[in-house]
Amino acid sequence: MGGRPASESGNRGDRAAILAPRFSSFTDAGMSQLFVVHSGNPQRRLLAQAVAILRSGGLIVYPTDSSYALGCCLGNKEAMERIRRIRRLGGDHNFTLVCGDLSELAAYARVDNPAFRLIKALTPGPYTFILRATREVPRRLQHPRRRTIGLRMPDHRVAARLLEGLGEPLMSSTLILPGEDMPLGEPEEIRDRLQHDVDLVIDGGYCGHRPTTVIDLTGGSPEVLREGVGPVDGLE
Repeated sequence: MGGRPASESGNRGDRAAILAPRFSSFTDAGMSQLFVVHSGNPQRRLLAQAVAILRSGGLIVYPTDSSYALGCCLGNKEAMERIRRIRRLGGDHNFTLVCGDLSELAAYARVDNPAFRLIKALTPGPYTFILRATREVPRRLQHPRRRTIGLRMPDHRVAARLLEGLGEPLMSSTLILPGEDMPLGEPEEIRDRLQHDVDLVIDGGYCGHRPTTVIDLTGGSPEVLREGVGPVDGLE
């Protein structure tokens, strides 16, 4: 599979620390990196290198509480187009902003009190909420007609530490490839299939292969648009 995965031990960790700050585009060299992290106690040093890759314009694959996802920085238009190409998405796709905590919601979405109470009750967890976007959200990330955005706060230690280090939401999309119904769940398979398309795969072990439950909160009552990992009892 090419180069050995980076870890926190020995020369592999040193190699990751050296490479990431020099990042321009690892895919230009023909292969993505693979960081193997502990899902319960992820190595901060490797996540710091992942943050450096994101801030330098990179596109990564990272684990969440439902499946693996594609992620990049909010203002990275080029990486967003790479996500569109990988998934063959149309212009009406709702991208998701993955947030580290509830305090970030108001900056990116219009949330009334009933919606906030529901989001607070269900997060962190495997749910994506469709909300009206604020002016802080670039128009290219919004649904072209409805001006909505997806917001999510996963219950996964690796994702949480990554967001903490980044200090802002990730622009994200579930890793469902064209022609497939379910997301990819095995990191080795992900790297094999996307090694020329992404800059980094964060291997946090198997984390499931079902998408999130999507709840539309733009109307008078919650509407379940997609039933996924998150339970929907009592939501409609």
